[in-house]
Amino acid sequence: MDFSVTIEGLDKIQNATSEMQKAVAAEVNKALFASAKKVEGDAKKSITAGGKTGRVYTRRSVTHQASAPGEAPASDTGRLVNSINSALNASELESTVTAGEGAVKYAAMLEFGTRHVAARPFMFPALEQNKAWITERLAAAVRKAAAKSIGK
Repeated sequence: MDFSVTIEGLDKIQNATSEMQKAVAAEVNKALFASAKKVEGDAKKSITAGGKTGRVYTRRSVTHQASAPGEAPASDTGRLVNSINSALNASELESTVTAGEGAVKYAAMLEFGTRHVAARPFMFPALEQNKAWITERLAAAVRKAAAKSIGK
């Protein structure tokens, strides 16, 4: 006894699923890039904002107030702030925020500290303070893409 089953419209379901995946990826990439930019901006703000409580010193007739341990670094030359950048790898659905590219090799030492210098974190706090915003942004991106795909 032989029998067969034919499902009609399976190709339409596969096409719809493929379209939904593309729509979700596009919306998630937008959310990832916006999230990376937000973390980048907040990391930069934490460095350039005043209110540091570390020691005050003068170098080449310029007075500078350093940050205290645990505070974000105080901006001196602006090189650290300028080294903070975000990027999107759309094909991998991933965004990154980096600091310390090029001549600014001290970014990691400031973020994590060394044996002799206490940490002055600026990247991790920027990520932590935006976790809820990022999570909601990503969830909204998936909902938006799904609604668009279902509405077709």
